[in-house]
Amino acid sequence: MKIRRLLIALFSVSVLGILTGTAGAEDQDRQFRRVLLISVDGLHAIDLANYVKSHPQSTLAGLSARGLTFTSASSSRPSDSFPGLLAMTTGGSPNSTGVWYDDSFDRNLSPPGSNCATVGTEVVYDETIDFDLTKLDGGGGIDPAKLPRDPRQGCAPVFPHRYLRVNTIFEVVKANGGYTAWADKHPAYEILNGPSGKGLDDFFGPEINSLVVPLPGVPGCESVPDPTATDAWTSSFKNIQCYDLLKVRAILNQINGRDHAGTKAAPVPTVFGMNFQSVSVGQKLVEASIGVTGGYTDAMATPSAALLDEIRFVDAALGQMVSALKTRGLADSTVIIISAKHGQSPIDPLKLRTKNRGAVVLDPADIVGALSGNPLAQATNDDISLLWLTDQNRTNEAAAALRSHQVGIAASKIYWDATLELQFNDPRIDPRVPDIIVQPELGVIYAEQQATKLAEHGGQFDEDTNVALLVSAPAVRSRRITAAVQTTQVAPTILKLLGLDPQALAAVKAEGTAALPGF
Repeated sequence: MKIRRLLIALFSVSVLGILTGTAGAEDQDRQFRRVLLISVDGLHAIDLANYVKSHPQSTLAGLSARGLTFTSASSSRPSDSFPGLLAMTTGGSPNSTGVWYDDSFDRNLSPPGSNCATVGTEVVYDETIDFDLTKLDGGGGIDPAKLPRDPRQGCAPVFPHRYLRVNTIFEVVKANGGYTAWADKHPAYEILNGPSGKGLDDFFGPEINSLVVPLPGVPGCESVPDPTATDAWTSSFKNIQCYDLLKVRAILNQINGRDHAGTKAAPVPTVFGMNFQSVSVGQKLVEASIGVTGGYTDAMATPSAALLDEIRFVDAALGQMVSALKTRGLADSTVIIISAKHGQSPIDPLKLRTKNRGAVVLDPADIVGALSGNPLAQATNDDISLLWLTDQNRTNEAAAALRSHQVGIAASKIYWDATLELQFNDPRIDPRVPDIIVQPELGVIYAEQQATKLAEHGGQFDEDTNVALLVSAPAVRSRRITAAVQTTQVAPTILKLLGLDPQALAAVKAEGTAALPGF
């Protein structure tokens, strides 16, 4: 009897060790010990396919050779960075996460710096909430005075992680003894900490819209490579590469058993990763100071020379990560997932239309704002328009005004009432859901200051949402899967590969999100 109890106890300890990631060496029963998740923002499925075909010796081709490539993967809707990344890390859509955009509206919160006498406010989680957005570290991160307030919590400021309604893969992994890390483009991406505020052991969020400065210790970036455009890292094809290399260095440090800065020893993360911004800049930028235009040259997604250089840069950076994993003996126990928070549209340069370029396009916000008493509370515009109203009883009136100008606003589809609720929560119940969504025709961009941008994201067309998705793992036979999948399926897949329960994610449970097929 004592022997039987001892065997049961030893078996329990063994299982617990496997689940928590505390069980010894790399050659234990569970094959996959960690997941490296990479978002190459803007990377379409066709971009990945074209590049692998034309560059058979590339890192991406090598990863594809031992991985599953999902050619019909869809990102979040709307296809903004915040809901796009949260899809991959929570398994949920905005219906579960409550996060629609990095600039949205909440009918239950109060404005920053207020005493909460007013309820209903714009909610902004971008560079503008930094202490000093001109500084690479945001001047010390997030300034609480710039955050919305919650009247139900003593008018306390609502940090991004508190705004998220569901838990993240990082919280689940930490709860099971793992170590977690992430690097992204604003301090606001601490949202990945999740509601607990403790999901990330090592977070790095250098401000992408800060002034460009030399980066000591980053090869090739000790001096600013392009001094003609230093107002923000996104203003230059070359400078954005230095910005991304700063995060690449963080990943390499973590692979080598250090924190992101390389200043102290740390476990190699169980789940970690970063976003690349270079491809997105390559798709959008016209850099007038040097006379170089990015984007695509045709409807078949043939990249311009500038965009191709950005994709090659990302490929080389991924090569550094793969090499570091091999050097540490970690390559055969690490899954690498490459996807994108969002795509970008239009691909075809002949389709581009904005308020400042080509045919004149009216702004849906101007139409609603011109109604008597101006019922518009908030408009978020990119290649989509999200509209929140001060009086939801005027939704039909506002929708009718938009329909009467459907040609002028180049609207492909206007969603409100029943048509909106087929996809999203009822805005009369969920305080964060827009009252009206306007999807313009492909190539139309509503956002201001678009005269020099070639593309944008946020919308629901394939070019916004059909993103690259490659899951590369040891001993996995190369396969191309054309079945439609969602990037929300990345989150339960990560937990499944690590031997953890996907049902530990609230959004997975609420939305019935399945793991990706093929494993």
